[in-house]
Amino acid sequence: MSHQTGITASQNLKAFFASAKADENIRAIKVNIDVENELMEVASSYEVHGNWEDDYDKAVLPMLVQKESCYVIYRLDTKTDLGFEWVFILYVPDFCQVRDKMLYASTKSSLKIEFGSAQIKRELYGTIPDDVSLNGYHKHLEAESAPAPLTAAEEDLQFMRKTESFQSIGVDTKHQTMQGVNFPLSNDAIKQLQRLANHQTSYVQLSLDVEKEEIHLSEYMDDIAANELASHVPESSPRYHLFLFKHTHEGDALKSIVFIYSMPGYKCSVKERMLYSTCKSPFLNGIANEFNIEVAKSIEIDDAAELTEDFIYQEVHPVRNLHRPTFAKPKGPAGKRGAKRLIKE
Repeated sequence: MSHQTGITASQNLKAFFASAKADENIRAIKVNIDVENELMEVASSYEVHGNWEDDYDKAVLPMLVQKESCYVIYRLDTKTDLGFEWVFILYVPDFCQVRDKMLYASTKSSLKIEFGSAQIKRELYGTIPDDVSLNGYHKHLEAESAPAPLTAAEEDLQFMRKTESFQSIGVDTKHQTMQGVNFPLSNDAIKQLQRLANHQTSYVQLSLDVEKEEIHLSEYMDDIAANELASHVPESSPRYHLFLFKHTHEGDALKSIVFIYSMPGYKCSVKERMLYSTCKSPFLNGIANEFNIEVAKSIEIDDAAELTEDFIYQEVHPVRNLHRPTFAKPKGPAGKRGAKRLIKE
């Protein structure tokens, strides 16, 4: 693109560039394209009055004309071995002619080479004055230093890599790699877990606050039947449930605390699935130690419809198969015998 237009710098512009880079009094240079003569010319300049930030808006903004494209080369106060560092600004208003937009964009490289690309520290492009003002320049610096935007899949992958354990795995490190993530409980959650431990409530539902990294109380019921649990399970969010299962087994009235981990498949993010999975074991160990809650059975479901009283009962009291059938030798083909063997002495 730098050689497509054939527009070059005039002798006046070349001489001005040489003197401006040697002279410490020049702060900004405005360059326009003379379409008729196919030359780049000096339009105006601004002298140094203060530091580069104080002079910036005073020098650059008055050089911008509505519906007129231009180049502005602005001098900073920092130096390298080659001299002062400069900012190259291409200003192309939205309402200028399409021909001008194409002309200034395709001639930009030629101007940078003529001035000296090694001395240009940064480039700015703007369609309105705010884009190339001092505030716009600082926003440009922030955008350069900010991390690149990630898709949802890339964010999940980044989180997975951060939470991976890079410890060496062996006999001595087995317990260290199985610790998981231990989130603190909110005050409301602590209160209802204490009531559950004393059998004063029948149902406690807990959720993870991914941002604050805490376990919060989502819902609790003082009295609820097992068949009513399914209606309290969210369809698109994972949850921890603790249910006081009151039932009768072999003639004895029992109260068993059942832990239910509901995970609605891929309706939630990878980050949530990982956190709920890694927090489960530390959470169960914590409530056993702190609240003396003994979980009779830990259940994991992905569909609330399967959460019925019969299902919970069978999980808590699985049927034992006492009769183990021995291996039955398969019978041969009926009504048929193998070919007779003739034995000769």
